[in-house]
Amino acid sequence: MYRPRALTWVACFLYVSVLIAGLAVASTAPIDPARLSGFACALVVAGALEITEGRCTRPWGTAVPLASSVMPLGRRTRADALAGLVLRAALYTVITALDSSGNAKVLFVLLPLTAYFTVGHRVAYALAGGGLLLAATLVIGRPAFRDDPEALSDLLMLTIGVVFALAIAVIAEREQAGRRRAESLLIELSDAHARLREYADQAVSLATVAERTRMARDIHDTVGHHLVVTAIQLEKSVAYRPLDTDTADRALAEGRNSARLALDEVRRAVGTLRADHAEFTLATSLHALAARLDDPGFAVTLDLTGTEDTVREPVRLALYLAAQEALTNARRHSGATSVVVRVDLTDITGVLDITDNGTGFAPGTVEGQGLTGMRQRLDTLGGDVRITSSPRGTRLLATIPAVAR
Repeated sequence: MYRPRALTWVACFLYVSVLIAGLAVASTAPIDPARLSGFACALVVAGALEITEGRCTRPWGTAVPLASSVMPLGRRTRADALAGLVLRAALYTVITALDSSGNAKVLFVLLPLTAYFTVGHRVAYALAGGGLLLAATLVIGRPAFRDDPEALSDLLMLTIGVVFALAIAVIAEREQAGRRRAESLLIELSDAHARLREYADQAVSLATVAERTRMARDIHDTVGHHLVVTAIQLEKSVAYRPLDTDTADRALAEGRNSARLALDEVRRAVGTLRADHAEFTLATSLHALAARLDDPGFAVTLDLTGTEDTVREPVRLALYLAAQEALTNARRHSGATSVVVRVDLTDITGVLDITDNGTGFAPGTVEGQGLTGMRQRLDTLGGDVRITSSPRGTRLLATIPAVAR
């Protein structure tokens, strides 16, 4: 059970109010000093009881948070709480008997209110009902009941006070329960947020590892191959130079060509790694890519529509990498002589449409690591890619939402 701090404040406020009212009446009429002293002492004892119980509700060695409106019953037991109620009832009876103002009866409202938070709802309701029944019996059963209209008024006010006090107790308890649920949900939400951040960091790490793995594989399969060929051709050129200059020259030319291809592959692999932090520009990068690949036997046509400000940089970068992979495949594998690259950027999507006039590939052909990596990259951003092929050419259509998820 929980005891609100406000209960101590309300009780002490009522004690002070009853004391002031009693002293005010005593100042206008002769009252036995012993009776007045007993009245004041009983109120002081009641106030000390409230303050003592309020302090005892704190657990040993535990500070009550400032934001908390209640104090958990620490070392106090149910028997202690019942004893406190009995002591209060006795004190209130004494105070009422000694009170000359007639206002002390309001203190009995505190009994069911205190019981609600210290011994439970049922005891509080039973105490309230029994107390009101007893008060009604005493008032109505008096022989001079009809000659004392104020008695019925006092009974009505006591009933209203008890009902109001219990209603406030129920509201306070529900508010506290709601606060505890909210705090519990907040803790759960914080834990979930921490786990989500951890999962997000893990996802980023895994994506980074996957991308590095793909780049390492591409470099090994392309640059490494071309460098090996270059080394072989240079050795061949050196070996044949004294014997056959034509063969040596052809080997040197082949080595030079392999070195150029290796350099192209390096540029392709690291072309998006920029030393500065300038914003990535899709149009400039695509024009540079087309210029590197364009020659008399492989013509690249670019058609760009829309403005780059409508899409985020991760979307533009993903479209560029997809175009780079598609053009490289078209140059190396399709036998195409013409490729058309269309890019449409809107505030809704970024679309990349690449078509070539190559020989296509057979149905069921297993995709290479490059296309697999492309699909994974687009899927990460919420996009997709569709590839169709026929003997008349291949088409790649990539679509990504403008706002990457």
